[in-house]
Amino acid sequence: MAPLDLDKYVEIARLCKYLPVCGLAPSGCGAPGGPPFLSPGPPLGIPSRRGGGPRLCDYVCDLLLEESNVQPVSTPVTVCGDIHGQFYDLCELFRTGGQVPDTNYIFMGDFVDRGYYSLETFTYLLALKAKWPDRITLLRGNHESRQITQVYGFYDECQTKYGNANAWRYCTKVFDMLTVAALIDEQILCVHGGLSPDIKTLDQIRTIERNQEIPHKGAFCDLVWSDPEDVDTWAISPRGAGWLFGAKVTNEFVHINNLKLICRAHQLVHEGYKFMFDEKLVTVWSAPNYCYRCGNIASIMVFKDVNTREPKLFRAVPDSERVIPPRTTTPYFL
Repeated sequence: MAPLDLDKYVEIARLCKYLPVCGLAPSGCGAPGGPPFLSPGPPLGIPSRRGGGPRLCDYVCDLLLEESNVQPVSTPVTVCGDIHGQFYDLCELFRTGGQVPDTNYIFMGDFVDRGYYSLETFTYLLALKAKWPDRITLLRGNHESRQITQVYGFYDECQTKYGNANAWRYCTKVFDMLTVAALIDEQILCVHGGLSPDIKTLDQIRTIERNQEIPHKGAFCDLVWSDPEDVDTWAISPRGAGWLFGAKVTNEFVHINNLKLICRAHQLVHEGYKFMFDEKLVTVWSAPNYCYRCGNIASIMVFKDVNTREPKLFRAVPDSERVIPPRTTTPYFL
């Protein structure tokens, strides 16, 4: 089988086209009910170091296997929040912040669910990761989960577009390999949700077994589900998973780990970003007009160095510039 043409994969994904199912993983080849090829010529392959047939999901899993639970990243870097399948707004994000590989990116999870194009969005990010693995870091969000995606859109989208759940299964294997956190110049921690009462140091994050479905409780769960709030220390989260954590907890964690800032996503911010706790924590939200109805602005946070940060704001692409498929998103906020 010929090596994967990564440039071709990136170009296909950039056009908001999803790959033939056998372009995602080897066992998809010959699967019944798949769509016609959306790229010229046959599906493209890539050698997998784990053996077996060569395909994109396997290849990206191999890349992610080499990454730490707390992946080191150097400045300059641009940090992004939730995308939620809003493909055309992801393209607007890249127009605002610069294209890969010119700009180095950290995406803090929640790539899928709710938007019209979760499959195309995740495929695009995987293709970019495969082509430029050192220029894009993908963190796991609470929606990179089998249970959540079966309820909030991604599973149904894969079923609709492929006629079966094979592509969803391949993507969930990638979910399991996504790293939990990124550390910018050893001083800025990026994580999807927030802190955990079971985690005092970064080394404790490094010891988490991440190659699994997100548990219902415990440190791993908390890192992707918790939220900052005006509480003394810890409080029960109304989400039913993770915790609410306050300024005291944040300041202690930042001090113990010699951090300047915690970057996280996970919560809609109508202004695009929000600093809390004496600017020790910032929420970055990158899905404008969330669910195509919230009317919010989105942002990305550019770090030239650990002391120089610049939020860049952007609005949703006008309806005239996006294609709306004949289906609806799941009407729920989680």
